Amino acid sequence: MLSPIDIHNKEFTRRIRGYSEDEVNEFLDQIIKDYEMTIREKKRLEKEVEELNEKIGHFTNIEDTLNKSILIAQETAEELKANARKEAKLIIKEAEKNADRIINESLGKSRKIAVEMEELQRQSKVFRTRLKMLIEAQLDMVNNDDWEQFLETAEDESEILAE
Repeated sequence: MLSPIDIHNKEFTRRIRGYSEDEVNEFLDQIIKDYEMTIREKKRLEKEVEELNEKIGHFTNIEDTLNKSILIAQETAEELKANARKEAKLIIKEAEKNADRIINESLGKSRKIAVEMEELQRQSKVFRTRLKMLIEAQLDMVNNDDWEQFLETAEDESEILAE
């Protein structure tokens, strides 16, 4: 690749009826300026490309990190879901066990209450029967002729004592 100095130092052989030396030198000066500008622009663009490549590398690293983070987050979410499902199953199983225990206890209490109620009904019937018998016995005593005799005897004795 030619450098601007190479162009500047280039000497051409002279011939008769050749090009105007001033025009050629002027044209070469213009080429040198344009070439130097092109080289500077090329270096600037190369530097810019390098910076952009660095940024792309940086963003690629960020993208890779984000992708890994997303994968980790997804895995963590799946683990959390699985753990939540397991815990939910355990809670349901425990609740069912407690429900069965409560139902069994309730049935036991219900049976006990039913037995106690039957016993109270039986005792109530016995009490009623005994009370009825007692009342009938008392009524028989009141209706008995002995009572009237007692009253008559008591009246007679009162009369005798009163005399």
